[in-house]
Amino acid sequence: MRYSLLNVVVNGLTGNRFAKPAWRDPAPKPAYDVIIVGGGGHGLATAYYLAKVHGIRNVAVLEKGYIGSGNAGRNTTIIRSNYLLPGNEPFYEWSMKLWEGLEQDLNYNVMVSQRGIVNLYHSDAQRDAYARRGNAMRLAGVDAELLDRATLKAMIPFLDYDNARFPIHGGLMQRRAGTARHDAVVWGYARAADALGVDIIQNCEVTGFSRAADGRVTGVETTRGAIAGGKIGLAVAGSTSRLGKMLGLRLPIESVPLQAFVSEGLKPLIPGVITFGMGHFYISQSDKGGLVFGGDIDAYNSYAQRGNLPVVEDVCEGGMALMPMIGRLRMLRQWAGLCDMTMDGSPIIDTGPYPGLYLNTGWNYGGFKATPASGWCFAHTIATDAPHAFNAEMRLDRFRTGRLIDEKGAGATPVLH
Repeated sequence: MRYSLLNVVVNGLTGNRFAKPAWRDPAPKPAYDVIIVGGGGHGLATAYYLAKVHGIRNVAVLEKGYIGSGNAGRNTTIIRSNYLLPGNEPFYEWSMKLWEGLEQDLNYNVMVSQRGIVNLYHSDAQRDAYARRGNAMRLAGVDAELLDRATLKAMIPFLDYDNARFPIHGGLMQRRAGTARHDAVVWGYARAADALGVDIIQNCEVTGFSRAADGRVTGVETTRGAIAGGKIGLAVAGSTSRLGKMLGLRLPIESVPLQAFVSEGLKPLIPGVITFGMGHFYISQSDKGGLVFGGDIDAYNSYAQRGNLPVVEDVCEGGMALMPMIGRLRMLRQWAGLCDMTMDGSPIIDTGPYPGLYLNTGWNYGGFKATPASGWCFAHTIATDAPHAFNAEMRLDRFRTGRLIDEKGAGATPVLH
């Protein structure tokens, strides 16, 4: 502890002159066994598990900006596994289990805080729907509790339980859910992957792909030159359709901004994560005291990392209906991430339509919470050319065969145009 404190003081007084970088800044090599396009949580987690679990260490992660500059740093940090359908629930529960051991695995403090999540219900029909989801969770070995009004009121007394339009009757709770520090997750995976030999190459935008005569994807063209790859994995969230277009692919996703907000700091108030059942509004409190909240996607397609005023108004209305005291707060900042929305609200982790190409996309609202399991399953799919049991139903061809995973009841409400 003394040594760490001394380092902090010395680096603080010298402008970090003696600080060592947490990972290398290598120049790209001419070729790699695997190239992961996208330096967010999913891409870095994939590279880490490729190296650690599958022993594939000649791996490059390419990021057009700096790592974590996309959705990894533009979300509301919620982690949970309270899903309904068998195509999703085991996957997200595996992600929760990885979250629970992630700090020990990476030897890095990613600030996992299992403070719980409560989904409020406001009618008998919604209670029955939540009871169904909770029962499905428990059948899958996941913790779930259906709370009545009295129990919930003792736990969260400041909500507007007698709202004339949206009275609160109870909620579905997962106590193991909570939040994690999104930036720290990226840094932890980056440091751990780098230590295993993975090259993390920033400011390296992919501008095209190399193809063999048989159609196999054999490499990428970048702003830092051509790089050959035995296998190419795309983990670029809302930008997947852009890269797919370079390959002549029209993928079943649409990119839409999703806004989030943070208020001025308060003393501890929100005990966990709370979601409003009669509007798309969810809220938690950061370790710095700010209330972090968000709502629904914007009503238009865009690749811009910004939102618009109608959504600000809609989100604030949801907050006021749930807890009127929020109207006294000052909002400090707003941002938007890019959601890659599928038609059924569930992701795609699969081999691509061309040999040598692998897809990780369609995360809707679920990208951050899925980070560990996404990396685990994508690494398995790339290494073995076959899906893991946890992503076996997250196939690209389900939109052609009709075997959809319609998970809109657990948070995803895609609005495709």
